[in-house]
Amino acid sequence: MKLILTQEVDGLGAPGDVVEVKDGYGRNYLVPRGLGIKWSRGGEKTIESIKTARTARAARDEDHATEIKTKLEASPVMVKVRAGEGGRLFGAVTTSEIADAIAEVSGEKVDRRTIVVVNPIKTLGSHSVSVKLHDEVSATVALNVVPA
Repeated sequence: MKLILTQEVDGLGAPGDVVEVKDGYGRNYLVPRGLGIKWSRGGEKTIESIKTARTARAARDEDHATEIKTKLEASPVMVKVRAGEGGRLFGAVTTSEIADAIAEVSGEKVDRRTIVVVNPIKTLGSHSVSVKLHDEVSATVALNVVPA
């Protein structure tokens, strides 16, 4: 099945790309979620409009991403979690909790899927995580995990 991607799909392509996928994957996953539309000859205009919008948005977003990066790297982010004796956490700090803490500190919403935690955070103290803000811009955020 040939599809035109409307959003970025990891391991498959970027918006505006024409991809060949298995019928079930396209019909049951990509199309219902709005990640792709069926390819047709009239879809060439759609591809061009998606690509021009993507390039305009990328140029604007890169400048905005560098501004967010300076905000995030300027001050540490505090994450409050439940902890037991000895500084051990009940579970691990999730990317959703980190995204909420970043939104409180910087005033900018960050998608939890763009946060990269190398090792699970299961102790109190200072940690660092990477946030991919744009294709070429990523920020390293200092994270302080404190008991609630």
